[in-house]
Amino acid sequence: MPLARRLPKFGFTNIFREEIEVVNLDTLAKLDIEGEITPEALVERGVIRANRKLKVLGRGDVDKAITVKAARFSKTAAQKLEKAGGKALVI
Repeated sequence: MPLARRLPKFGFTNIFREEIEVVNLDTLAKLDIEGEITPEALVERGVIRANRKLKVLGRGDVDKAITVKAARFSKTAAQKLEKAGGKALVI
């Protein structure tokens, strides 16, 4: 039997894949950071790993006006942040 059939390869590794860290609004609310939340601040606190993009999801509620900088936001997360008086800034 040919070597290619004896040692099959499943799929491939995409070299352009983006590593994304996901954080929900309830996690951001627990951090008790005043003002602006950036990926660098979350790395310092150990919430996400370095050198990855940040996506904010909408689970939980925000009761104070905070500004969040991230690569991506879900629709519900952006709506909840703006409803609380904060901002969702895409970087």
